[in-house]
Amino acid sequence: MPQNLPHLEQSIQNASAPKGVGNYRWMICSLLFFATTVNYLDRQVLSLLKPSLEETFGWSNADYADIAAAFQFAYAIGLLFAGRIVDKLGTKKGYAWAIILWSVGAVIHAQAIHIGEGLQSALGWIGLTAIPVSVLGFMFARIILGIGESGNFPAAIKATAEYFPKKERSFATGIFNSGTTIGAILAPLTVPWIEKQWGWQTTFIIIGLIGFLWLIFWFMYYDKPERQKRLSETERAYINSDADEAEKTAVADKEKKVSWVKLLGYKQTWSFAIGKFMTDGVWWFFLFWLPAYLKDQHHLELTQMAIPLAVLYGMTMVGSVAGGWFPVYFINKGYNSYDGRMKAMLLIAFIPLVVLAAQPLGGISYWMPVLLIGVGASAHQAWSANIFTTVSDMFPKKAVASVVGIGGMAGGLGGVLITKVGGALFDHYKALGHIETGYTIMFSVCAVAYLIAWSAMKALVPKYKFIADL
Repeated sequence: MPQNLPHLEQSIQNASAPKGVGNYRWMICSLLFFATTVNYLDRQVLSLLKPSLEETFGWSNADYADIAAAFQFAYAIGLLFAGRIVDKLGTKKGYAWAIILWSVGAVIHAQAIHIGEGLQSALGWIGLTAIPVSVLGFMFARIILGIGESGNFPAAIKATAEYFPKKERSFATGIFNSGTTIGAILAPLTVPWIEKQWGWQTTFIIIGLIGFLWLIFWFMYYDKPERQKRLSETERAYINSDADEAEKTAVADKEKKVSWVKLLGYKQTWSFAIGKFMTDGVWWFFLFWLPAYLKDQHHLELTQMAIPLAVLYGMTMVGSVAGGWFPVYFINKGYNSYDGRMKAMLLIAFIPLVVLAAQPLGGISYWMPVLLIGVGASAHQAWSANIFTTVSDMFPKKAVASVVGIGGMAGGLGGVLITKVGGALFDHYKALGHIETGYTIMFSVCAVAYLIAWSAMKALVPKYKFIADL
């Protein structure tokens, strides 16, 4: 447990189960954590290989933005359907199919050139010949990866709603969401070494195969709480102990699923979607463009980036775990779950403003922007742990994955927008000889996004209201 989080242990105990309840639900949380780690490890490979791939294939920043945006767009559209598919198949099967698909997508990056040639040969009549072969092949691989990875968070949030009472969900979400940090840390520590030893194709294959190992443990240890033989009756009762829960899991599974049209009629859905649209792109920017930033502005080679990026993403783990714990402080003071979460999110939203100082202080050392961006990215993870949990605060379990899918689609589209804008800005200012201006603009957008998002969310849902009539 992090030593720099005072009173965290005591607050966790206050928010956790009475003694003797059992801890199998935390085994499930660990599975979600490792899946999320693999998820982010797979998506991070391309950004780390960008400097060498752009030299190999002659990519511009706009070309790379097209490849990254293909992933984000597929991820966004996939999220809309992933929630419904997870609701229909159930958490166990839905999560399994998601990781199979994204692992296949990760591996086929190694064959991107052949894929691009095949697509141009078969579908050149629709204008694909205008796209460079390498860009086309990587776009296809990223689309498959994005569709598969879109199932991770709807399935993980649904599993959390199934296995945890409300007062533990934000902390459990913070723990599994910290897998994004571990994946982001492991990538710069492993990808450059693998690429140096065996080349970029082998890097994609080795990293991509890890997801298949996770499947073994998923099928061994996961089942719905009412059918889970390893779960004690005491812990099962504790999981379903919320007095204001509108339904129990067993009943919910038998009820008719809620339509998207009906869900879009609730301000709570729009609050989540707008919050995701405004802030997800910030994380995408930090994830996909920081290696390029360190190369373009601070002239670091791929192997030199490993430690700075590992430190930066390592900082975000503190934000993820602490962000999941933070609302508990207010809930223990008598706030309801939504009001406590929104109060915590407001304070979190001020933290990314430190990113405004990244460029002015960058002349001292590249470590200054690394650390300041690390603080901003850490705040994003704290925000993310809470914004996801607002869905299970306000919606019954049968609708959670679908609402997460709608909001995730909005977040993905926000990511497409910020990626395309970033690519255009960087090429424009690079041609003018001062690419740092492009990064200054993008850092400024990232810094203020959370306060704007919180204000919009609060305006839409000023007070907590659980939707029990779906």
